[in-house]
Amino acid sequence: MTIEIGLILVVMGIVSVLLITEKLRIDVVAILAMLTIAWLGLLTPAEAFSGFASNAVIAVIAVMILSQGLDRSGVTKLITKPILRISGRSEARLIALMSATVGSLSGFMQNIGAAALFLPSLLRLSRTEGVSLSRTLMPVGFAAILGGCLTMVASGPLIILNDLLRQRDLQSYGFFAVTPIGIALLAVGITYFLLLGRRLFPDTETGTASGTQEELIEAWQLPTTISYFTIPDSSPLVGSTRERARLWEDYNVHLLALEADGDVLYAPWRHTSFVSGQQLALLGSRENVVRFAEDHGLREPGRQSDLSSSLESGDEAGFAELVVRPRAGIKGLTLRRIALRKNLGVEPILLMSRHQQVRSDFSDVPLEPGDTLVVFGTWATLASLQQDRNFVLVSHIEGHTTQRKKPLVAVLCFSLGIGLAVSGVQISLGLFTGALAMILLGVLTIDEAYRAIDWRTVFLLAGLIPVGVAMETSGAAAYIAGGATELAMGGHPLLLYSIVALIATIFSLLMSNVAATVVLVPLIIAMAAMAELDPRPLALLVAVSASNSFVLPTHQVNALFMGPGGYRNRDYLKAGGIMTILFLVVAVMLTYLCYG
Repeated sequence: MTIEIGLILVVMGIVSVLLITEKLRIDVVAILAMLTIAWLGLLTPAEAFSGFASNAVIAVIAVMILSQGLDRSGVTKLITKPILRISGRSEARLIALMSATVGSLSGFMQNIGAAALFLPSLLRLSRTEGVSLSRTLMPVGFAAILGGCLTMVASGPLIILNDLLRQRDLQSYGFFAVTPIGIALLAVGITYFLLLGRRLFPDTETGTASGTQEELIEAWQLPTTISYFTIPDSSPLVGSTRERARLWEDYNVHLLALEADGDVLYAPWRHTSFVSGQQLALLGSRENVVRFAEDHGLREPGRQSDLSSSLESGDEAGFAELVVRPRAGIKGLTLRRIALRKNLGVEPILLMSRHQQVRSDFSDVPLEPGDTLVVFGTWATLASLQQDRNFVLVSHIEGHTTQRKKPLVAVLCFSLGIGLAVSGVQISLGLFTGALAMILLGVLTIDEAYRAIDWRTVFLLAGLIPVGVAMETSGAAAYIAGGATELAMGGHPLLLYSIVALIATIFSLLMSNVAATVVLVPLIIAMAAMAELDPRPLALLVAVSASNSFVLPTHQVNALFMGPGGYRNRDYLKAGGIMTILFLVVAVMLTYLCYG
């Protein structure tokens, strides 16, 4: 073992521990690894930073922008309507159609994006049609993950694979090279849930409603009585703050808005001061509101104000549902800590956390991925939350146009990018051309395009790509592969294929699937050389198996659906365990037969 091999193995060991334990965010770990390799002299600075200019990173950025364009133009919402009409009340047809649609979309956009776009429809069906969320959400979520194997731009591992192959002077795969495997995996997954779905999950209904205000109010039994009171000069509220008034804590009353001199402030922050003459809009039972008004000497206004007219008509504001995203930056933080009213401009009404509804003051309850918040705010404010990286807005925004009327233009731009990639143009060039077309033709603004980019993913890719290069140039990949290959040497090639798929699956459960691909592909290429096998199919098997993330709710799609579906870890172990085995069998056999 050389010093270079020892150094890179130490770096890889530290990186693996940090990724598994999550002591640091994965993008920070990637940056740390990239800089460490440069400082240790394992790569030149130019080589260490080369990941930012890689085809994989540019392609991922383009896919994010294209996905956002389809969402903002309303294309994906148009797709859901015929699906819901065709499926009717049949749960089996709904699972098959939704899974096939989400899986197909995941072949061309981020799987978390496809899953999030269809979550509102499933939640609405749960409340209005009695559809079981526990039997529908996980199949659709698994289909989104399986759909990531339909094309070479459908997932991070497959996007980065071609870069890794080119770095080693190996022929890259075409756009649809992996499609036969993806179709087989998606078909097996859908069939699996259609046959065994009812036996895998209890019939629990813990999901939330999505749709009109009437559906939200009925589903959550929300208070609808808004009372209006004026603060006189003699009121003890004058000079006090919302926090000191303890409306929520002592009276279970929500202050939706206050008006003074024609100016309306919605969802006032807890440190907002009350002044004489302000009119308050209070949401809560009449009994609690009257008790608060009497304790603070408030008076009911003699005539209808602009504030009451606006709120009663529903033209200005209303309720909405927010689901905490997987890996959200607010994970573990409380509403008080993130200053929800001040920073987002909405009033929290109800929290669904850990399968329990909390209606009393939950300002100090830590938020977790999958938790659902029912909030009240203006339509414009609620619409802006569609861009928030911490929440998924799962309810329809009434009174506010959230989608631009350019679905055809969005489809044409998307088709342009995909068409160029299929025609032989480098994937990054083709996709980015389609993304730029969306901006130039007004489907997205440039600011919306910037917001669509998940910079954590970008830095994760750019930071870990040099690690794979260093593993190869230092000889560490060949060193490790030598020991691992002994397990399969002399046996049938299927044994080596099986070991490769199993290792990639285990790695994907413990760390990012992109990280697993970057780490394993150089090793597998070296192993294939020793076994005198074509390395390309084995490298492809690594990238495909990196999506085999079903047995634990660690994948971001699984984490997103876990709360609304009422799932527990054992549900993923039971359903995901079988899916993992099916995935391994199909992936290994098809890769060996079609590409080996």
